[in-house]
Amino acid sequence: MFFFFVVPTLIVIDRWGGVSLRDTVRRNLYADQDWKKYHKRSFRVEKVIDGDTIDLAVPDNKDPTTRVRLLGVDTPETKNPKTGVMYFGPEASAFTKKLCENQQVTVLLDTVADQRDKYGRLLAYIRLPDGSILDERLIAEGFGYADPRFEHSFYDKYAQLQEQAMRGKKGLWEKVNRSQFPEWLRRRRPDLLRTPKL
Repeated sequence: MFFFFVVPTLIVIDRWGGVSLRDTVRRNLYADQDWKKYHKRSFRVEKVIDGDTIDLAVPDNKDPTTRVRLLGVDTPETKNPKTGVMYFGPEASAFTKKLCENQQVTVLLDTVADQRDKYGRLLAYIRLPDGSILDERLIAEGFGYADPRFEHSFYDKYAQLQEQAMRGKKGLWEKVNRSQFPEWLRRRRPDLLRTPKL
C-alpha cells in the first residue's frame, strides 16, 4: 500500500517541481560521489587522449587518473580503430593539448546529463585557466561538432556555436565534406552541407 501511494506522489512532485527540484535533491539529499569529488574542483590535466577526451591527475576507483569525456562536443577521431584518423582529428587533439595539458582545470558537472558514459568516463565541461570552457571553444573555433545525441544543459547554445562556426568557415568547416563527418552526424543531420537542387 505504501508503494502505491509514495511512488505516484513522488512522480507528481517531480513533474510539478521540474528540474530545480531534481537538482536540489541530487545535490543536497542524495549527492553522489562524483558530484562531491569533482564538481567545481580543480585538477591538473595529466594527458590529452584526443580532442574530446582527457585524463585528470586524480585517482578514479582503481585507475590512477580520471578519464573525462567532454560533454556536448564530439571531435574527429584519432584513436578509434573502427574509423582510423578522421579529417581534422589531429588538429582537434593538438588544440585541446595546447589549451589544457599540464594545466589546472576546473570540472563542471551537469544537472541534466548523465555523470558517466557507458565506458565509465566522467562527463563534464572543463573550465580552462582563462575562464573559458573547453567544450565551447572546440565547437566555436571549428575543432568539433555540437553533439546532439545526449541531453545536456547547453544543447541549444552548442548548436548555435556550431552554426556560427559553419558560417564563418572556422577550423574544419573551411574544407570539410559530408563523407568526412562522423557517421552519427551524417545520420542525424542529412541536410548538413547538402547543395540544394536547382
